[in-house]
Amino acid sequence: MRAVARESHEGRGRSGRVTIADVAERAGVSTSTASLAFRGSDRVLEPTRQRILAAASALGYGGPHPIASSLRRGRSGIVGIVIAERVGLAFQNPVALATMDGLSDSLDRVGFGQLLLPGRAHPTGRPDPLQSLPVDAVVFATRGEEFDELLPLVRSRGVPMVGIEGPHADDITLVEIDDRGGTMRLAEHVADLGHTEVGVIMRTTQLGEPRSPGAPEPIGSRLDAIANRTIRGRLEAVQQVFPHAERVEAGGRDSEAGAAAAHVLLNAHPRVTAILAQNDVLAAGAVAAARERGLRVPANLTITGFDGIAVPWLDLPLTTMRQPLRDRGREAGRLVEELLAGGRPDPVAMPVAFVPGATAAPPPRTL
Repeated sequence: MRAVARESHEGRGRSGRVTIADVAERAGVSTSTASLAFRGSDRVLEPTRQRILAAASALGYGGPHPIASSLRRGRSGIVGIVIAERVGLAFQNPVALATMDGLSDSLDRVGFGQLLLPGRAHPTGRPDPLQSLPVDAVVFATRGEEFDELLPLVRSRGVPMVGIEGPHADDITLVEIDDRGGTMRLAEHVADLGHTEVGVIMRTTQLGEPRSPGAPEPIGSRLDAIANRTIRGRLEAVQQVFPHAERVEAGGRDSEAGAAAAHVLLNAHPRVTAILAQNDVLAAGAVAAARERGLRVPANLTITGFDGIAVPWLDLPLTTMRQPLRDRGREAGRLVEELLAGGRPDPVAMPVAFVPGATAAPPPRTL
């Protein structure tokens, strides 16, 4: 059998790894010129660049080591994104998906990679990845969860911080929406329709796996104990319009959790004629629960949501508030870019829009 001669690609680096110096030698240029070519500098003439790239290809050299390059530049080109919980749960949420889509689109446009950093419902005893991973900035996409315990660690890294609905601190540049104003608009719409017996399905305040819904309680009960400002703010807005409303905390984030919470609410308060759910997924679950009980929506029961997402499995368009989910993600990316360029951008407050839908109507007449 004829032996096939192979060119040796052993380099001068550690363990024989091919280095930029090997590429430069083969291309007949200086190491600095080869380095400039890999960084895309316009100081290298195109024929020279092509010769360097051809030499790299022949040697099997893929480019400078990313960590070494980041140390030399003082930048990693990576933005850390803290999400509310583990990835599998966080990305079951269409609001999180749309927001992340906008954020990724904005960061991709300017060449930043993204590193997802799941939040933790409970301490693990292991070092937090934020202690060692090379990130240039951190975005909190935590749906109003404050994650105060992470702030000292991020501050110790000295990198810019951007928050989408939180955490709230002087050194975090925020992107927020008009949660209170939007919820107030929905509550006033329900009041204008003539409803007085109102219940609220609130988002869960617990991270982690689904659980049973909470017990009914007055809308203003223990508000100070709710750390999530988005959840608390929406409850306070409803309370201003319906001070005697009752609330039930959903045990999870899916429509099944909304249905379970609606059953608990209606079992305890059968005279309720309107349910204000804190998001569209919970509202869709409440519609399903109403139908299971023989109630027609909206003839017997008004149900509203919040977010303005597509709910393809629901045959009625929800009465809701539409928030700019992708745009708020894009705004967060823009803030990161401006902060890393040395700017001091102002926080961003984005409006929401009322969507009349078809799940709200006057309360049924009683004889």
